[in-house]
Order: sequence, then structure tokens, then C-alpha cells
Amino acid sequence: MTHDRRGHVTLVGAGPGDPELLTLRAIRALRQATVVLVDDLVAAGVLRYVRQSARIVHCGKRGGAVSTQQGFIEAMLVAEALRGERVVRLKGGDPCVFGRGGEEVAALRAAGVPHTVVPGITAGIAAPAEAGIPVTDRRWAQGVLLVTGHAQPGHAGPDWAQLAQTARGGITLVIYMGVTHCADITAALLAGGLAGATPAAVLQNGCTPHSRRHVATLRTLAGEVQRLGIGSPAILVIGDVVRAAEAMQEGEISVAHPKPLAAIA
Repeated sequence: MTHDRRGHVTLVGAGPGDPELLTLRAIRALRQATVVLVDDLVAAGVLRYVRQSARIVHCGKRGGAVSTQQGFIEAMLVAEALRGERVVRLKGGDPCVFGRGGEEVAALRAAGVPHTVVPGITAGIAAPAEAGIPVTDRRWAQGVLLVTGHAQPGHAGPDWAQLAQTARGGITLVIYMGVTHCADITAALLAGGLAGATPAAVLQNGCTPHSRRHVATLRTLAGEVQRLGIGSPAILVIGDVVRAAEAMQEGEISVAHPKPLAAIA
């Protein structure tokens, strides 16, 4: 296979759900693709930008559900590119924020396959913003940490005691894939010294018509998640920036599509 006959792989971030949050580069890549490998969390409306002649392959990957093996996906990316296809690997959010984009780039590089990455808006930033929560705000937080709540098998996972101390210093914690282990996570943060009265929020299906959100405290968050039946996909936001959501409720902050935060329909 000569170099000029090889195809190309583009890892594309589909954003947090709303197709209007796609970037122009993402749309251009989708229109040029001949094969598109689509993740579970990509909104159906995003696929309207794919040409009719393209082959669409759904590669479901979601915590706690039957998922396509990562090795199989990487092998498919390489094989399709070596056949000369223009491949898009379409991922929810950003490919390199808990999207295994780094692993796929490494596999493509090892196989000598040309590739590019098109960044996307990650849910950990977009969903709080939609809910009126700035993940950084000089009144309350000097930074933000994006953390996974789903440890890789065989790994200990985040050091929640250390993260509790970091959050006490004015850093917002945004936890992906954390609702399943919410009780364990909040208990560990409390044991690490983070105050039980620390504002917290859970945001499910952010930036979609099915978004649900609820404001609580670190002490009450796990109970609220269970009571309201909140499941994946959802993120947890822990820190004083959640106070902005309460201010929005009182009319002090305006957003494009304000929705009540006190309860979930």
C-alpha cells in the first residue's frame, strides 16, 4: 500500500448534545467522510451532516452497558484507512476528554495512518454553563478539575481525599461518570475534609431537550441522585460556583434558555 493510497482518520468531537454546538471543522469533516464510526452519546441530529453515501457504524461505548471493545474500534479505524477510506471517529464531547482519543491516536500513529483531531465542546464545561453555573468564577473558584468517577479496572481511581483538599482551596470539581458511585464519591470527599454544606449539582443529559438538573449540597447529593432516579449520562459539579445557579433562579443571572433548578420534572 503506497502512502498516497492510504486514507485518513479524523477524530471529531460532536459536542455535548445539541447539534448547534458542533464546530465548523466538525461539520466539514463529516461532509467529507466515507465511513463514520459513531459513539453512543452522539446526538442523532449530528448525523444529518453525514453524506448519504457514507457508511455509518455505531460503536456503542457507555459505562455499565454492553460496549464495543476499544481494541476492535482501533483495528477498524486502521483497516478502513488502509483501504483508502476517509474515516471519521465521531465522539460525544471532546475526543480527548474521557473519550479515549489518546489511545486511538496512538494506535493510528503506530500503524502509520494519517490522522487529525477536531476538538469538541466537552459536557463538563457546557452542561454547567447551560445550567447557569460557570465552572470558574473569580468570586468563588480559581480553577476547575475534570475528574472521572469511573475507575479503570485494576486501578485505584482518583485520590478523593487529596481532591477534597484541592476543592477546599477554591477549585471546582467536575466529575464525569460519577452518578453510579455518587454515594462513595461524596463520602470520600466528606472524609477528606470537604464541608458537607459545599454546594453541589447533578446535571443529566446536558445541552439536550431531555436535560435534567438538581442543586443540592455535598452531604445531600447522593440521596437526591437516588431519590430522583438520575442515571447516565450525567456529571456532578461540586464547589461554590454552584451558588451561581441559585442566583440565576432569583433572576440575577440570565442565560439563553433558563430552566428551574430546584426540582426535576
